[in-house]
Amino acid sequence: MKVSPFKKVLVPMLAILLLFAGCSSSKEEDKSDEPKGNANVSLENVPERFAKGEDVKIKVIRKIGGDDHTAQFLAGAKEEGEALGFKVDVFTANGDTAKFHDAIAQAIEENYDGFIISHGDDAGTINYVEKIVEKGKSVVTFDSTSDLENIEGVTLTSQDDEALAELALDELIKDFDGEANIVYLWVDGFPPMERRNNVYQEKLKENPGIKELGRFGVAAADTSVQTQNAVSAMLNKYKKGEIDAVFATWDAFAIGAERAIKEAGRDEIKIYGIDVSNADLQLMQADKSPWVYTSAVDPKMIGSVNMRILAKKIAGEETPQTYDLEASSIRQEALQGSKNPVNMTNLADIVKGWGQTDAFEEDWMKTLKDHYKK
Repeated sequence: MKVSPFKKVLVPMLAILLLFAGCSSSKEEDKSDEPKGNANVSLENVPERFAKGEDVKIKVIRKIGGDDHTAQFLAGAKEEGEALGFKVDVFTANGDTAKFHDAIAQAIEENYDGFIISHGDDAGTINYVEKIVEKGKSVVTFDSTSDLENIEGVTLTSQDDEALAELALDELIKDFDGEANIVYLWVDGFPPMERRNNVYQEKLKENPGIKELGRFGVAAADTSVQTQNAVSAMLNKYKKGEIDAVFATWDAFAIGAERAIKEAGRDEIKIYGIDVSNADLQLMQADKSPWVYTSAVDPKMIGSVNMRILAKKIAGEETPQTYDLEASSIRQEALQGSKNPVNMTNLADIVKGWGQTDAFEEDWMKTLKDHYKK
């Protein structure tokens, strides 16, 4: 039988293609079997759970969102986890309780080794955390209900909210010699807000010259916009000289207040806030900014510390039941006195120790970071 020239060429080509395909498949299989990280870094001091090189999956779920603080918190947790060789997935519900609960419920059914739960403030959160623990998984919570303390093995972390509120209020009281008419921006229903409000109430009792003229607070995706509208209405109600200051217990409140005050030309009113971000620092440094003071903890560092505690839990090491992160003072005059624009990266040049902590950073974590360093 006569073979066509086309078949004479086709058969050898198919054979070559099959050969390359086989080589490619073999290489891919070999690649998947390769050890992860730098083989030259010894993992001798690393806990067995991590030294094996098996995948470690972490889920970070946060109820509130839509603000820079949330973005930095999630970035800190993700960067720290990935530096340790973990696979880290993050989710924010933007204040939607149903979405928050659904995200936790779904994650429980997936193969995660550990969870960081942020701003879980209700009974539903407690039920879901109990289910996670029952499955033998590790949990760290941030700014969540104190009732979680009753669940064995769970660590509750928070900013030192009492210190945050005290620092800001003491600055306000000092600047006005204990005599001021103020607007209070605060929202109920969140553990950190409740702690800050407790300090506020005590400060009012101790300083009768501080008078509250009005208050507003809502936690939503457009908190700053709603706050701006509410403060604008208050400014229309009170003439120039009748409001001395605004105490904002969240930077989303302070941003809205700052816009309203500037828009109304009422720069005689000063803002004292809590929390900080790049956007906040930019506003505080602007010419004639009413935002003169804020107290804060680096949100990125909060995420990192939470991840370290979770890593210790997964490793089977002892962790505390609660942990508070230290607050810092940030004054407008120090920011405006800087030769260079101040942001979250170089804020440490102005505020001593900002964003720096070795809390819960074990030697074996440093080894893992060297091992997985890109």
